[in-house]
Order: sequence, then C-alpha cells, then structure tokens
Amino acid sequence: MDITKTDEKTVETAPEPKTEGSSEVEAATGATVERDAQDTQAEPADDASDDSLDDDSLDDELAAETSTGVGAGGAAVVSAALGAVALTGTWTGKVVSERETLMGQISSQSAPPAQQISEIYGDAWHSTALVNGVFALLALVTAVLVLVLARPDRPVWVRAVALGGAVLGGLGLLLSVGTYFDLFLSLPTTGS
Repeated sequence: MDITKTDEKTVETAPEPKTEGSSEVEAATGATVERDAQDTQAEPADDASDDSLDDDSLDDELAAETSTGVGAGGAAVVSAALGAVALTGTWTGKVVSERETLMGQISSQSAPPAQQISEIYGDAWHSTALVNGVFALLALVTAVLVLVLARPDRPVWVRAVALGGAVLGGLGLLLSVGTYFDLFLSLPTTGS
C-alpha cells in the first residue's frame, strides 16, 4: 500500500520531461503573462494621468483656436465687407452728397452756370468719393492688419478673405481718388 501511494505521489509531483520546444513555449508564455500583468497594473495610473493631460491640452487648444480664429476671421470678413461697401457706395455717402447738392443750390442761385455746376454737382461727387474713400481705407487697413498679424496656424480662409478685403479696399481707394480728383470723368462745362 505504501508503494502505491508513493507511486501516485511520484506521478503527481513528477516533473514532465522538458524538450527544447516546450521550454521555449513556457518561456514565451511566462513572458506574455508577466507583461500582461504589468500592463494591467500600469493602465489605471496611465489612464488617470492621460485623462488629466488630455483635458488640459484640449482646453488649451480650444482656447488657442478660439482666440486666434474668431477675431482674425471676423476682422477679415469686416475688411471684405468694407471693401465691397466702398465700391458700391453707402447710405452715409448718399446723405452727404444730397446735403452738398442742397448747399450748392442755396449758395449758387445767382452765380454763373459754371459755378452752379461745380457747387451743385461737383461738390456732391467729391463728397461721395471722400466718404467711399474713407470706407476703402478702413477696409485696406483692416485687411493689411489681419494679413500682417496672421499666424501660420490660422485657417487659410481667414487669409483668403483678408486678401480679398485688401484687394477690394485698394480698388475702392483708387476709384475714390480718381473720382475726387476728376481723373475718370470731368465736370460738365457750359457752352459760352
């Protein structure tokens, strides 16, 4: 009876014979198990620190995008709108023109025809050109500021709209100067 128990113990506790292939498999399996255990232990600490870092970095990125994109984009759109207004005319320019026409009519009632034309129509045209020129200059200055102060990380559309505003403002300024100094059309003359 003792022999059977001993044999059973020997069979139960006896190590299996190792071959070259089995020792490599055991070593690889043991290394994988150890690595998985280390990863499992390290994950909770990494997740907590990654979440706090991700939240902080996302907040910083969001604040940077908001501060650089919104102001520059708004200024670019304003410059383009001012440039378009400078080319098409404004309500303010119309009011100033009508005022100059009325002032010319009042002051030139007994003046010669050439002076009447100059005071009634010429002053009104020059006033309109002056108001449109101011809007064009504002458009040009705003667009140039956006382009000069543009950071490389700003969206491309901001620079594109600002460039469009600069072109419209420059064109409006040229037209206003030409109109003010009668370069494109001169005042009508009277046939004496």
